[in-house]
Amino acid sequence: MENVVLIIHLLLALSLIAVVLLQRSEGGGLGMGGGGGAMSGRAAATALGKVTWILAAAFIVTSIALTVIAAEKSAGASVLDRLAPASVPAPSESDAPALPGGGSLLPPSPTADGDLAPKAD
Repeated sequence: MENVVLIIHLLLALSLIAVVLLQRSEGGGLGMGGGGGAMSGRAAATALGKVTWILAAAFIVTSIALTVIAAEKSAGASVLDRLAPASVPAPSESDAPALPGGGSLLPPSPTADGDLAPKAD
């Protein structure tokens, strides 16, 4: 069922793109450039305009239908529930590579004569 609605949804999207591209451009944003547009009281009721509204309404209906179908499929299930617990053992200290210079990560501390000596653990 979900695949059928998804295919219809994709066909509606492609059709909506095609119909919008076929419409006559009136110049200007938001219909400001021509007579009768989105901002005026008289909207042009052409056949392509009506088809655009019908396709847009059907696109919204299929979007809602896909949302409802997806919600029913996941009823009570969480994404985290679907993840299998990782069975990777924690690394032990013997697996870690040895550090050069005695294994201390701290910088050497200065001695009384100003030379740097490695810090003793």
